[in-house]
Amino acid sequence: MQLSRRGFVQALAAAPLALAGCAGRPGGASAPDVQLQQSFFCFDTACAVSGVMEQELLDACVARCEGFEQTLSRTIETSDIGRINAAGGAPVEVEPETAELISKALGYCRASDGLFDITIGAVSKLWDFHEGVVPAPEEIEAALPHVGYQNVQVSGTTVTLADPEARLDLGGIAKGYVSDVLLDELATEGVQSAYVNLGGNVKVLGAKPDGSAWRIGVRDPNDPDGGSPIARVSLEGGSVVTSGLYERQFEQDGRRYWHILDPRTGYPVETDIISATIVSDRSIDGDGYTKPLFMMGADEARAWLASHSELQVLLVDAQGDMTMWPEDSFELL
Repeated sequence: MQLSRRGFVQALAAAPLALAGCAGRPGGASAPDVQLQQSFFCFDTACAVSGVMEQELLDACVARCEGFEQTLSRTIETSDIGRINAAGGAPVEVEPETAELISKALGYCRASDGLFDITIGAVSKLWDFHEGVVPAPEEIEAALPHVGYQNVQVSGTTVTLADPEARLDLGGIAKGYVSDVLLDELATEGVQSAYVNLGGNVKVLGAKPDGSAWRIGVRDPNDPDGGSPIARVSLEGGSVVTSGLYERQFEQDGRRYWHILDPRTGYPVETDIISATIVSDRSIDGDGYTKPLFMMGADEARAWLASHSELQVLLVDAQGDMTMWPEDSFELL
């Protein structure tokens, strides 16, 4: 879904807090040939948008992110997802973009045979990776039967959970969808050079303002500070999504728990892959496909890549070995 200039900029009125600290010239004036940038916190992560655009469009991007968070967050009771989860199986009318995202997400659930499952919310609500909370085994056992994407029904803008105890969690795919929406709308506005980073979901529109390719680094999963990339890729349009076990984790009683949950067990995935990066045209593809790679493990993931020639992939396993598909698609550092 794309907005007109008026509709896109009107997003500012819906999220006034997004304006705090926005970059720009005094008085808000900015020439369309000036590269502007803004860093902000949204989707529970650090985000950034930059590009050659007017200040009002940059502000609108930030506001759009704020709006999507209010619509798609599982933890906000008044969001579309919060209302679906609280409806006890009753049909819920949602925003068109919410219905579109859920429909797209179900496609990745089917394509991965449930290794990616947006009803993981029945289990993920039990875990707290900020406070280091491990659910009791009996809680996970009780929640696991309610994980099943087949229970999600979308008809127009009406969403129904056939299992009243099922719970949606779009945290594994929403940022990719939002990245695509933002740059599609900026392109419609005539912007030719832009960059968005939503907590590791990087997408670029066109080349850099100086005409050169964007050079996107891939974090070394074994570097606790994240300051030394292990590879990079050059893009003039497209997306780079990296998921790693290092992103949100905690240790308790000598065991380490990371945030990527296996929908088959309800526990953090047991895998020999510690980082997966996908380069694709659409950022939602990176979100939808990186998570299943962890569930597959390195050997099965390598076999899976052979049937997905539209993607560029870099896997790092627990031994530090890297697999690229196709070969030489990344510059190793």
